Amino acid sequence: MEKNSLVYSTDQGRMCPECGRPKDRCACRGASASPPADGVVRVRREIKGRAGKTVTAVYGLPLRGAALEALASELKRKCSAGGSVKEGVVVIQGDHRPAVVPFLEARGYKVKQAGG
Repeated sequence: MEKNSLVYSTDQGRMCPECGRPKDRCACRGASASPPADGVVRVRREIKGRAGKTVTAVYGLPLRGAALEALASELKRKCSAGGSVKEGVVVIQGDHRPAVVPFLEARGYKVKQAGG
């Protein structure tokens, strides 16, 4: 496939540089684009690429759409913080790993924590 240099369009949002389609309709999603499907939810603290702001990122939740948005909303209320869901990853503003990990474990998820 020919690589496309367009990465953002004001009409369609983020574009895949590989196939040229909008990210949500990407045709070239491979194993590298998705988290490992091993049934483990990963919670980690991230700073890189976020203008020095610390966030708690939750990867690997087996939920999609409205169910993922609802869980993210519960997590934001639990942490009293803002956040969002982008490309299947729940992002909570601030380092809230001590609250997020037990919250997810209580709901039956197998959780691993990283990013000390």
